[in-house]
Amino acid sequence: MMDASTSHFSVCVAEFARQLGQGEMCALAKLYDFTASRLLRYAETLTRNREDAEDALQAAMVRMTLRPKALAGADHPWPYFLKVVRNEALKILRKKRAACSLATVAPIGVTESCQLDQQEANAQIRAAIRELPPAQGEVVVLKIWEGMTFLEIAEVLGESPNTAASRYRYALEKLTHILQPMANEVTYA
Repeated sequence: MMDASTSHFSVCVAEFARQLGQGEMCALAKLYDFTASRLLRYAETLTRNREDAEDALQAAMVRMTLRPKALAGADHPWPYFLKVVRNEALKILRKKRAACSLATVAPIGVTESCQLDQQEANAQIRAAIRELPPAQGEVVVLKIWEGMTFLEIAEVLGESPNTAASRYRYALEKLTHILQPMANEVTYA
């Protein structure tokens, strides 16, 4: 179920897409500013590397520039945009596999305003997500951080909603097992 902020986010993306589809190229900059942090987080979950995630986002933005009406014409612009970023991230991974030089996992940054304990917890959660199979990790990011429904996730992944839900359930089971020591530490500290 979408909360108000997620719904508002999707409405704003749809409005920028509409403007872009009408030839208002300044909407592209607004769309980028509005979505970049979320798209980078998602792409980084897939690529496991910040630079590759940035490349995927840049490639997706180029695609939006070349075909602005595709985003504007999508029934659900935000999931469509996520799918474009996903496809670009997967292209990068395929190229790297072909070259036999997969990048190592780069840590995802946290804001400096967080307290040390929160930073450590965030780092452990991100590390736990990196331990998941990529297909499960991306479902977790889309469900928890993007607030998407399984139907929307299925649209992004090109899978059935049941497959998305199963991956999410398996991911939560694995995350529970991986993060249990951290929960016990908090409980007994």
